[in-house]
Amino acid sequence: MTFRSPRRLFLSTLAFAALVQFGGCATPTAGPSNALNVATQRADLSTFTQLVNQAGLNDVLTGSAPVTVFAPDNAAFKAVPASTLDKLAKDPVALKALLMHHIVAGTTDRASLKSDSTVATTMGAGKVTIAKAGDFVTVDESLVTQADLRASNGVVHVIDRVLTAPKK
Repeated sequence: MTFRSPRRLFLSTLAFAALVQFGGCATPTAGPSNALNVATQRADLSTFTQLVNQAGLNDVLTGSAPVTVFAPDNAAFKAVPASTLDKLAKDPVALKALLMHHIVAGTTDRASLKSDSTVATTMGAGKVTIAKAGDFVTVDESLVTQADLRASNGVVHVIDRVLTAPKK
């Protein structure tokens, strides 16, 4: 009996020491990713994220300033005539302007919207009308199909149409 007691004491002490030593080494749970990473994690936003990269707008969506992103899904981009997408691919200024029309400074989530419409200024200096009617939210003529994808620097909303940038 005396043999088992020191052995139990030793094993208990060893187990306790292991818990103390390795218990604090767990990787902390990460908070939400930035807006670009949130969009990149969704397969249905691959065209949007590819164009953001092409336009050099990564810093806008990964920065610390809060943003609301209205990201058109892949089906929305497929509805745009191929000739228009080809022109945008060859004109980085126009591509950047179009994408900046999908980004609003600050965080606008579904809960912050009233049951009427709000006009917001985009980072492309245009205006969009955000409207809420019951469970439905629209941005200009586009329906928000997935709202409130939380990001560390704001929120991403998936929309079903590409917003038209204002003419200059």
